[in-house]
Amino acid sequence: MTTVKSATPRAKRSLGDYLGLVVRGFFMGAADIVPGVSGGTMAFILGIYEELINSIKAVDTNLLRFLSRLKIRAAMDSFPWQFLLSVGVGIGLAILTLASFLEQQLETNPTLVWAFFFGLVLASVITVGRSVSQWNGTTLASTLLALVGGYLLVDAVPVQTPEEPWFLFLSGAIAICAMILPGISGAFILVLLGKYQYVLAAVNDHDICTIALVGAGAAFGIVTFARILSWLFKHHRDTTIAALTGLMLGSLPKVWPWKVTLSTIIDRHGEVVPPEQANILPAAFDGDVAFAIGLMVLGILAVLALSWLAGRQQESTVLIHE
Repeated sequence: MTTVKSATPRAKRSLGDYLGLVVRGFFMGAADIVPGVSGGTMAFILGIYEELINSIKAVDTNLLRFLSRLKIRAAMDSFPWQFLLSVGVGIGLAILTLASFLEQQLETNPTLVWAFFFGLVLASVITVGRSVSQWNGTTLASTLLALVGGYLLVDAVPVQTPEEPWFLFLSGAIAICAMILPGISGAFILVLLGKYQYVLAAVNDHDICTIALVGAGAAFGIVTFARILSWLFKHHRDTTIAALTGLMLGSLPKVWPWKVTLSTIIDRHGEVVPPEQANILPAAFDGDVAFAIGLMVLGILAVLALSWLAGRQQESTVLIHE
């Protein structure tokens, strides 16, 4: 008789704990919908980032072998499906319930939406940066290089791309890698690939074919990329977290709420889109600006509060290992 050993340390959790994971997944999903905000950032400040990467890594050839032989019990014992299911349910609920609302708000009240998310990302820089155990020349250099790279990435101009199945699969694979990286938004990668509005509309229109293609690419990308992140956290944890902090700093210009459009183009659907925008300061301090700043402060306080609550409730720290 073969004993299956879990690839990931299992924390004993109650039903309430799993409901808490659903809530954390919901926050991750809400962040992932908006370009410029990363679900990985939310996972980090909520204290489940490393366990998430470790759990995804546990989806390996052993699991596939058990499933191919219909050894369901052995397959379930070989990876932390309860954790992944709880977080996944939360992410799915956020996408299904908030996609339409955020799509509408980004069209009608973009400044207010971006102000709130600017506060979220700014506070996330603080919470993630605090996780570096020792700042030195290496970690500072890592932060600086990632900051420059992140800035250049978010400053890139979105392009129009094909809507063929292979490209939808590729878009999902690339976007999910960014989605689990604090500081890089998977939704923004979809913007750069010209597929953000297309995928968001597919979710709202229940386009199962498009959702399945992007989802299949995401599943492939996340399982592959999680192994790279696992190795980096195990061997270069501080340097990796410092780089993630730099990525978030570099992404801040993307979510600055006050912008001016430099040029517009007509996409293949006949809609006017602004591929190039520049950040500006508000022309005058009025009620709208005050409200936007208030939402920015609310975003900062929300992240700090979530981080504090996660620190209080986290039962144990799960370190990534092989």
